[in-house]
Amino acid sequence: MRTFGFPEFMFILEAARWTLALSAIAFVGGAILGLVIALARTSENGPARALSIGFIKLFQGTPLLLQLFLIFFGAPVFGIDINPWVAAGIALVLNSAAFLGEIWRGCIEAVPRGQTEAAMALNLGWGARMRDVVLPQAFKIALAPTVGYLVQIVKGTSLAAIIGFTEVTRAGQIINNATFQPLEVFATVAAIYFVICWPLSLLAARMERQRARALAR
Repeated sequence: MRTFGFPEFMFILEAARWTLALSAIAFVGGAILGLVIALARTSENGPARALSIGFIKLFQGTPLLLQLFLIFFGAPVFGIDINPWVAAGIALVLNSAAFLGEIWRGCIEAVPRGQTEAAMALNLGWGARMRDVVLPQAFKIALAPTVGYLVQIVKGTSLAAIIGFTEVTRAGQIINNATFQPLEVFATVAAIYFVICWPLSLLAARMERQRARALAR
C-alpha cells in the first residue's frame, strides 16, 4: 500500500490548476450571462423580466450538484456526447450567472433613483442611461460582493469531482483510494482550497470597508 508523501501531495497540488481554470471559466461565462440577466431584470421589457426571473429561480432554487447530473447524464439521452470538462463548465456558468445576475440586479437598483431621473430628464433612452449613468456607478457597488461570490465559485468546483472531473477534490479522492490515509489527504485538499479562497475573502472584506468609509464621508 502506498503512503501519502511528496509525490502524492504534488499530484493534488497540480490538480489545483484545473480548479482555477474551471473557476475562471465559470466566472467569465457567468459574468457575461449574469450581466445579461441583470439588465433583463431591470429592463422595461416585461417578457425579458419574466424570463430572467424564471432563469434565476430555476438555477438558484435547485442544487448545483443536481444541475451537474442533469447536464452530464442528460446530454447523452439527446445524442450529445459530453465530457466532464464541458458539463462542469456549462453547469457552473449557468449557476454563476443566476447568482451574479441577482447580485448585480441589486447593485443596479442601489444606484440613487435621482441619477436615473436626471438621465431621463436629458432624454436619454434606457440603453444610454444604463451605459453612461447607471452601470458605471453600479460597477463600484458590485466589486466587493462579486469578489466575495468568486470564493463560492471556487468552492463549488469541488462538486465537479462527482462526474469525474479531476480537480483538487477528485485528485484527493484518487490519492485517498491509493493510500487509505484520509486525514492527511483531505487536510491537504482543504489547505489548498484555503490558500486559494482566503486572499479573495480578505480582498472582498477590504473592498467592503473602503466602500463603507467612502459612504461615511
